[in-house]
Amino acid sequence: MAIEGGVSVLCLMALVVFTSTTSSGEAVKPSHYSMPFNRTSFPPHFIFGAGSAAYQSEGAALQYGKGPSVWDTFTRNHPEKIEDRSSGIVADDFYHHYKEDIKLMKKIGLDSFRFSISWPRLLPTGKVKGGVNKQGIQFYNNVINGLLFNGIVPFVTLFHWDLPQALEDEYGGFLSPKIVEDFREYAQLAFKTFGDRVKNWATLNEPSAYCINGYNGGASAPGRCSDYVANCTAGNSATEPYIVGHHLLLAHAQAVKLYKQKYKASQKGKIGITLVTNWYQPKFKTESSRKAASRALDFVLGWFLDPITYGDYPKIMKSLLGSRLPKFTKA
Repeated sequence: MAIEGGVSVLCLMALVVFTSTTSSGEAVKPSHYSMPFNRTSFPPHFIFGAGSAAYQSEGAALQYGKGPSVWDTFTRNHPEKIEDRSSGIVADDFYHHYKEDIKLMKKIGLDSFRFSISWPRLLPTGKVKGGVNKQGIQFYNNVINGLLFNGIVPFVTLFHWDLPQALEDEYGGFLSPKIVEDFREYAQLAFKTFGDRVKNWATLNEPSAYCINGYNGGASAPGRCSDYVANCTAGNSATEPYIVGHHLLLAHAQAVKLYKQKYKASQKGKIGITLVTNWYQPKFKTESSRKAASRALDFVLGWFLDPITYGDYPKIMKSLLGSRLPKFTKA
C-alpha cells in the first residue's frame, strides 16, 4: 500500500479461491465462484499493474558504469543466506530485455509498472559530487519513455534496499545521519531528470522490512545483527533497527519536502511511501489480548506510519524501547 495523505494505491497480488468437496469427492464451488471477476468488479480508476525491484530484476549488476550496492556485496560474501544461492548479476536481465518486457506488459493489459531506480546505477559513489553515470540515466529514460509510448504509467521507487556500497563503507549507510543529505541529493537528481514524465513517486519500499531483515536478523543486506541472533559478523539487534528506521524516516521527509517545495507545482506529480504490515486481531476477548494486537500493529505499521502522520513514534514504542528509540526534534 502506497500512502500519501488519504490516498491509497493498492496492488492486487493474488486471488486465492478455496473449494470444498462432497462425501464422494466431487468439488463444490463456493457461492462466489460463478460471479464475474474482471475490471468491472473494481472502481473505474483502479490501477492494475506489476511491480519489481532493481536488484531483483535488472541484472547487469556491475556493468555500464554502475557501482556496487550492499546487495552485490551481500550475495557475494554470503551466498549461503540466499536459498538458491542466486544473485543479481543477471537476475531477470531486465536491463537488456526491457523492450520485450514492456511489450508483454501491454499485451496482458497492465495499466502501470512500478520499478525502482538503482541508486548506485545513477551515482556509483552514492554522491552527486562523485559523478553521475550517464549510461544509467539513459537506461531509465529508455524504460520510462518505452512505458509511456505503450500507454503504461510508470510508478518509481527511489530506494528498494540496494544502498551504494560506497556509502556503507564510508559511514555505515543508514546507521549514520549523513545518509539523509546524500539521499536528498539523489532524490533531487531523480526528480530533475525524470519528473517531467514520472508523476508517481515512492521514496522508500517497505522500510520496516529493510530494518528488520538487514539489521535485526541479518538475513538481508547489509546482514547485520547481534551474534546471539544469527551468524552475523557485526551489528546490534537491540538498537540498530531503530537507528536505521529513524534515518530512513528523515530521508523520506527530506525527499518529500524537496519534491513538494521545488517540483510538485511544475511537474504535477504525487509522492508517498510504500509501507508493509501484517494485520493483528485479539486472540481472546480480553483487555490483554486487545493490547497485544494493538502493540504488534504499532511495532510494524505504526513505527513508520505514525511519524509520517502525527510527527512521532507510537506511545507504546517510546515506552517499551526507551533510549533505544531515537527522538525527533521539533523540526
